[in-house]
Amino acid sequence: MNVLLFVMDLLQKIRTLPAEPGVYLYKNAAGEVIYVGKAKNLRSRVASYFHEGRWEDAKTGTLVREAVDVDYIVVANNKEALALENNLIKQRKPRFNILLRDDKTYPYVKLTLGERWPRVYVTRRLRKDGSEYYGPYFPANLAYRIADLIHRNFLIPSCKVDLTRFHPRPCLQFYIKRCLGPCVKDLTTPEIYQEAVRDVKLFLEGRPTDLSRSLRARMEQAAAAQEYERAARYRDLISTVEQLQERQRIAAAEGDDADVFGFHYENGMLAVNLFHMRGGKMVDRREFFWEDLPEFASDHVGADAFVRPGEQSSPLADIADAPKATDALDANSNFASLGDGRMRPSLHEQFHPGEFFSALLKQLYIGQPYVPRNLYVPVDFEDREELEALLSEQHAGESARAASVHILVPQRGDKRSLIDLAGNNAKQSYDQRFRVLKPNARRIQEELQETLGLPELPKRIECFDISHIQGAETVASMVVWEDGRMKKSDYRKFIIRTVEGVDDFASMREVVTRRYKRIQDEKKALPSLVLIDGGLGQLHAAAEALESLEIINQPLAAIAKREETLYVYGQEKDPIALDHHSPVLHLIQMIRDEAHRFAVTFHRKRRQMRDRSTELLEIPGVGASTTRRLLEHFGSVQAVKQADVAALAAVVTKAQAAAIQNHFRK
Repeated sequence: MNVLLFVMDLLQKIRTLPAEPGVYLYKNAAGEVIYVGKAKNLRSRVASYFHEGRWEDAKTGTLVREAVDVDYIVVANNKEALALENNLIKQRKPRFNILLRDDKTYPYVKLTLGERWPRVYVTRRLRKDGSEYYGPYFPANLAYRIADLIHRNFLIPSCKVDLTRFHPRPCLQFYIKRCLGPCVKDLTTPEIYQEAVRDVKLFLEGRPTDLSRSLRARMEQAAAAQEYERAARYRDLISTVEQLQERQRIAAAEGDDADVFGFHYENGMLAVNLFHMRGGKMVDRREFFWEDLPEFASDHVGADAFVRPGEQSSPLADIADAPKATDALDANSNFASLGDGRMRPSLHEQFHPGEFFSALLKQLYIGQPYVPRNLYVPVDFEDREELEALLSEQHAGESARAASVHILVPQRGDKRSLIDLAGNNAKQSYDQRFRVLKPNARRIQEELQETLGLPELPKRIECFDISHIQGAETVASMVVWEDGRMKKSDYRKFIIRTVEGVDDFASMREVVTRRYKRIQDEKKALPSLVLIDGGLGQLHAAAEALESLEIINQPLAAIAKREETLYVYGQEKDPIALDHHSPVLHLIQMIRDEAHRFAVTFHRKRRQMRDRSTELLEIPGVGASTTRRLLEHFGSVQAVKQADVAALAAVVTKAQAAAIQNHFRK
């Protein structure tokens, strides 16, 4: 009865909706937004949910049964509705909408022009902070290679040293000629540094001709002044810039930029592959996964979403014509493969690729600074042309040709072959993720490098954890992962000596300082990654310890226990939440759990030693060193109690042995 009352109230409100374009938001009894949609005619679209027969549909019925209210926002046209719908979905994350779980973007190179001494960073988040951003770069490690080239050639750093003040001496980067040394007074001047920043800006803006001309003029000026070393540096820079310019010219002549999509759906789970084609070549591949697609199907895309333009509208129309080798329906699958990048639904399961790709493309490209000229998708969808127009307008400042974005559904030829290839790779990705095939170690290392933005493939990870009970017997552990396995011979235990009471941050600072001070003294190599078991507090404590040792640019990350969120030092505002199927997350969890186990075991042993030694210390003539020898020899207080004088005399003096016997006899 209550449900009917809600529905009647909702129907009354729907009758008052305007017949104009806009966005509508369904809400549940708790006031949460559970679905966001767009419409050319708000009243007609929202009313369609309550048409006869729609309630019987399990998916639509679920939404309507939960919805008790609907809000709406009127906009000027359908393109504005597209953009607003996308923003609201990203903000509210309604559970009946298709959501892009993996919101990781490709990296940009950031030039911090707002600082007195600008620096270069690789980042995945664009902010309005006065910095210039260049990118995105494909593959992801290209951004890191460009940043490294800037360090080596233009000497602009990406360190995390406080440059608002001068320091007593520079870090290693200055000595290996990868930094001008703005952290120390008189190592460089503002004029020299700003000249290097201008060169970097020209380089990143893709103006190699202007940069080469400027460098050549400075080289000739330095040579005329007989500053031959400086002239040689300009000469090397000109050579580097011209080589890069030639590569870009060749790539531009070979073809346009395009993104190609393929998918594989089975048993309610979905894998999507995205190929990035740049200059006619495939430069990177990206994977997306969904295992909990929303229950609600689109209110406007049905079985006809599977049909290409010009085909019959029956969802079963061309199964009979499909190749014999591929039209068999897997008994465990909800789809039959048609061998052309599509997956046809079985009768007992409905998945709408058209609705899905409409939602995916909006979330991937609306509001992004760069969209390739062509997007190749395996299925058509209702608002494709409007999305094309909106994405083209995002680049209105460019030339008309460059600004035009095309969303295409190729029927045949090379473009269709690319979609088929993406579909086949999506099937492999599906098997890798959902059939629990073990990925190889190299691939996990590559994914870890990309996820954390490491400058090189990780070969050695050192992980730290602190263990105590209310500040008593505080200890720390360090475990080591190296070349794909745990290296137990390099494990280390630490007894915290300078911290009293409960202070995990100070304890972490002490143990990291002790570990890497010894590494420095022994002149050993630093690990590929220092991993901290803890949150932001422990991460910053470890960073302070490394900075006190003048260890700069050491990759450092922490994993928070409850949320299983990764924090990378220098990018704390952009925590990484990995999919729980991710092999990278499994690796980090395994290393973290091993560090925790090792720390807890050591702490428990220390506590037991303390507890067991208490009674022995009460015996006159038996001190701490004697107690330790007895426990190491006999293993427990109970064994000491049961030992005779002769056995005790093998470890302690006869007088002490007699005193121990007398004590326990009483």
